[in-house]
Amino acid sequence: MLGFDTSLLLVIILALLFDFSNGWHDSANAIATVVSTRVLSPLAAVLFAAVLNVFGAFMSTEVAKMIGTGILDPTLINQTVINSALVGAIVWNQITLSLGLPSSSSHALIGGMLGAGVAHAGFEAIKIGGIIKVLQAMLFSPFFGFLMAFGLMVLLGWLFFRTPRAYASKLFKRLQLLSAGFMAFSHGANDAQKAMGIITLALLSGGHIDEAEVPGWVILSCALAMGLGTATGGWKIIRTLGMRIAKLEPVHGFAAETGAAVVLMTTAHIGLPVSTTHTITSAILGQGVVKGFSAVRWGVTTRILYAWILTLPCVALFAGITYLVFS
Repeated sequence: MLGFDTSLLLVIILALLFDFSNGWHDSANAIATVVSTRVLSPLAAVLFAAVLNVFGAFMSTEVAKMIGTGILDPTLINQTVINSALVGAIVWNQITLSLGLPSSSSHALIGGMLGAGVAHAGFEAIKIGGIIKVLQAMLFSPFFGFLMAFGLMVLLGWLFFRTPRAYASKLFKRLQLLSAGFMAFSHGANDAQKAMGIITLALLSGGHIDEAEVPGWVILSCALAMGLGTATGGWKIIRTLGMRIAKLEPVHGFAAETGAAVVLMTTAHIGLPVSTTHTITSAILGQGVVKGFSAVRWGVTTRILYAWILTLPCVALFAGITYLVFS
């Protein structure tokens, strides 16, 4: 055994709870479109996504290494900092879940790390270079998700312009199973690694490991926690993404899921933690505006945008206050 102390055990428990809440909160990212187009029933969709989330978590550990060593200096923080960051992120996830707002679990976690890290050791605890990379990736991933879905929707419209509607709908119902699976796999590949990175950071800062390599038991436990959370399903957010932003048919769901998943797999491969929520939401918007700006419900989109803007600073503030209370 590794001789874990109480604070480290608390980090592990909270990290797995965050992973569970992340899967619960973000299950809509993988299945909202496939449910709204009635390709799968809600129960079949969440189970389908949960299994692929687990498999996706084993694809890479590059994002986990960035979370573990690229944002805060492990030598300048302690377990109380990490616990405070996790508490802030979990609470924010539950608030936005109850409101049905698809906010970013990634932004919440990074905001919590920054707030608690600064409260403990000042701005010296932050690795500026790593934060700049992460913020750039978080800014550009929705943009590329939008462009990918928009371009794919235009291409599909051109290729199937003369195809009978009934035949095209039947074809894309089958293809959407592939795109939804691709999206669920990419979600696991990206988001499950964030809890892996937090646990690795705690092990590293506590002297339990010598380098930022994610232990096998951490990968397995985070994969299962993410899968269980996804199987629970965040139904309010599923309704928001799948039914309240734009009207979706199987071809639209295929374009949005495929465009977003390509972006997420790319960022997971190069080790950049981005928001799956922002990426899939922007992809849904991207395929929607192909039919015209009136096809998108901009009132709902504006509410989502407010949640995106507020997430990082609100969680940073809350995590900083939580650290002061804990310490």
